[in-house]
Amino acid sequence: MISIRKLMFVAALFVLAGCANVDVEDYVNTTPRLDIAEYFTGNTRAWGMVQDYSGEVQRRFTVDIIGTYENNTLTLDETFLFADGETDRRVWTFERVDDQHWVGTANDVEGQVDARQYGYAFHMRYPLDIEVSGRTIRFTMDDWMYLQPDGRLINRTAMRKFGLTLGEITLVFEQVDS
Repeated sequence: MISIRKLMFVAALFVLAGCANVDVEDYVNTTPRLDIAEYFTGNTRAWGMVQDYSGEVQRRFTVDIIGTYENNTLTLDETFLFADGETDRRVWTFERVDDQHWVGTANDVEGQVDARQYGYAFHMRYPLDIEVSGRTIRFTMDDWMYLQPDGRLINRTAMRKFGLTLGEITLVFEQVDS
């Protein structure tokens, strides 16, 4: 009987956790207003880290981003340099649908990504295959960006599998003079 109670308790926690999600529209009246095309056009640098489920830092990295915006298309060419010397590259292309909505694609992301921006917040969720201990695991990336009053942009991404957060990525972006 005790195992059934524990199972019901865990199931209830999952239901409650699913109801607790914040919607990006909750930020509609906040400032400063973030527009990713305005923010990322030009050169941007970010500093970040990947943490596992326990909070232990697994990787540190920097990202240099060259952003161009033409004909309602934002292209972000991202070059990653990890503390261990590994490099990687991702190219995002976002098509503006309207003032709040974007549709994005990236060279290592399967399918299209629906992204929305309201007030100082930007949100998107997408699948991403990541190598972990020699295995490739598909995570759901729950990606949030928040524009700060000083112009820096903070990015927090939950790496989820089966609804559980197994890792987190934190980045701080700063615009760089060309």
